[in-house]
Amino acid sequence: MVHRPRHRHRSSFAAQTTVPQHAYTVMPIPAILNDTQQRMSKAVEHLQQQLARIRTGRASVAMLDGIKVNYYGTPTPLQQVGSISIPEPRMIVIQPWERSMLSEIEKAIKASDLGLNPTNDGAVIRIPIPPLTEERRKEIVKSCGKMAEEARIAVRQVRRDAMEQLKKAEKEEGFSEDDRRRAEEDVQRLTDRFIKEIDEIAKRKEQEIMNE
Repeated sequence: MVHRPRHRHRSSFAAQTTVPQHAYTVMPIPAILNDTQQRMSKAVEHLQQQLARIRTGRASVAMLDGIKVNYYGTPTPLQQVGSISIPEPRMIVIQPWERSMLSEIEKAIKASDLGLNPTNDGAVIRIPIPPLTEERRKEIVKSCGKMAEEARIAVRQVRRDAMEQLKKAEKEEGFSEDDRRRAEEDVQRLTDRFIKEIDEIAKRKEQEIMNE
């Protein structure tokens, strides 16, 4: 199948998450809540992008997302210099738009931290995906766990920022204490929901790795 550039989809959770709407007495509160939701959503999206690039025992176009090729002196995403296909579960094939890019593509893949060994037959680049050992699977799961924890930390930091903004806005704008407390509850609900989504994403990735 040929991979064509397309826009990334936000997580289904992030798309469904909406900022609670209350009859707040001042405008800064909805603005703070919207900013909080967007920043937490970005933390989740970043985690998804990181996990997609992790090499498992199955071929995936996403694992090449971070690779850039030297295209006449300009670092260019691999997907923009050729088509990528998955003819077999453990094989990736890259057909460059220009044959002169074959060596540059091969070089970029070898220079990445994916541990892949591409072959160049003069027409296409083939990348075999070796099966993972049990030890390697456990190492990858541990790495995924660290990425998930970093995402949780990012979400909690956004929560702290929002709480501070609400307290500051209460003093500067003079809105009611009830409004601030309701807003803080909304921030906590957003935090809980995004943390739950991170937990679910990490669990799915762990199952994918261990069951390959």
